[in-house]
Amino acid sequence: MMIGRRKFVAAAAAIISTARSRPVLAAGEYAASVQLDDDEKFAISMDDYRKVKPQFRATTVDYDGPEPAGTIVVDTGRYYLYLVQENGKARRYGIGVGRQGFEWSGDAVIRRKAKWPRWTPPKSMVARDPEAAKWAGGMPGGPDNPLGARALYLYQGKVDTLYRIHGTGEPASIGRAVSSGCIRLLNADVVDLYERVPIGTRVIVRPHGEAVAASAPEERVGPERKRRTLLDFLGLAARDR
Repeated sequence: MMIGRRKFVAAAAAIISTARSRPVLAAGEYAASVQLDDDEKFAISMDDYRKVKPQFRATTVDYDGPEPAGTIVVDTGRYYLYLVQENGKARRYGIGVGRQGFEWSGDAVIRRKAKWPRWTPPKSMVARDPEAAKWAGGMPGGPDNPLGARALYLYQGKVDTLYRIHGTGEPASIGRAVSSGCIRLLNADVVDLYERVPIGTRVIVRPHGEAVAASAPEERVGPERKRRTLLDFLGLAARDR
């Protein structure tokens, strides 16, 4: 059935107006597809994605490094964690890097994974922080726990490095240096990563300032990139009739 151009323009404008009124996530995000357990103990906010700068939202990027698929590479200098995939790609997550995260680098292996993990503050923190001292015996997992929804524990041989990749309920800390902790991801992101990597996964933490050979396609496109406007769309539609 043919419709007039005026009606077509009005309908297209209405669709665009409706789309703009919705709180839509940026292209390439997958928050709605993160699979949570049926027995997930606590709520995980997908709205946290909107509170993170676009460049630190999870996406798939080109990856030119030598590491095989399945390897995790942490770039503490640029605040990214990469899960290397096949065919020159990697899943990139924005991270926050705590003091411990900047102080350690090297190779390790994930030997333990935990959901809503218990957190025990180090003795040095207990000594200087009255709030941490309350949890000297361990803080149960939950929304207020510094380790968030999931934790991946890194070992060298049988020795715990005390280095953790974990979640956070503080989206403002993603893409920044933070006062404490190791490597933190949004809770939804760490759930996604947790499901993708098995025990035994190799983790490489790059020294601060050492670049990782990766780039997102949109980061290589200059400001001259052309965007299709409503008029472009209508023009194409008119020519295709």
